[in-house]
Amino acid sequence: MFFVSLLVFSTSFLHAASGVETDGVPVSVKERDSVTLHTDVQTNQQEKIKWYFNDTRIAQISGDLSYICTDVQCNNGTERFRDRLKLDHQTGSLTITNITNTDSGVYELQIIKGSNSAMIFYVTVRAEHDKRQRKSVKEGESVTLDPGEIRKSNNSVKWSLNDILIAEIIGDQSKICRDDQCDERFRDRLKLDHQTGSLTITDTRTTDSGLYKLQIHSSRFSITRSFRVTVTGSSDTGIRVIILRGYRGSLQDL
Repeated sequence: MFFVSLLVFSTSFLHAASGVETDGVPVSVKERDSVTLHTDVQTNQQEKIKWYFNDTRIAQISGDLSYICTDVQCNNGTERFRDRLKLDHQTGSLTITNITNTDSGVYELQIIKGSNSAMIFYVTVRAEHDKRQRKSVKEGESVTLDPGEIRKSNNSVKWSLNDILIAEIIGDQSKICRDDQCDERFRDRLKLDHQTGSLTITDTRTTDSGLYKLQIHSSRFSITRSFRVTVTGSSDTGIRVIILRGYRGSLQDL
């Protein structure tokens, strides 16, 4: 497992450009997460958005959507991301799916309009084991899905099971199982940690098995992280009947 730390910053070279973002936004993600880098704009016919990775263009979209490219479409022979890039047609935000350690480097956002602006995302990767994202428990046990970091108060956290929302934290407020289907499934068996955003499932059942997704949202980034949970049934218990051939006594003799 790898952790990816993304630091949003502006270099001294970019300070000369108008509309440059100067605030730094640190972000930590794990390998195989999906990470979206937000542009904080809405595309229109006067805007053109370009993304660069280590000075190589990897994505571009024009305001009128007449030209859109990602990865190898932008540069023939360059296929580093292998269909792992997604470009939002409304905002130009860039999503990197199934992120790996080879994705570390410098990401540059250029917004070309009446006054040009730019932003730099610096990506680094460090290794860690992935035991946290695969959980296997026996029925009746509790299991905790831990993001492995401290939640920032301005970040929202959402948990879903098989794409059904089951819990969320927005600011200081938390909600668990907002829909009837979720309430029926878990019946007050979910607990949320406001400091970490971790989700605990108590008294697990086999029906709790599935793909849990954590979504962390902030103004400059969003992260989607997956957890695979397997709940196995408890061992069968009961009376074993043994037939002894040729035995002529009573049951009390056994």
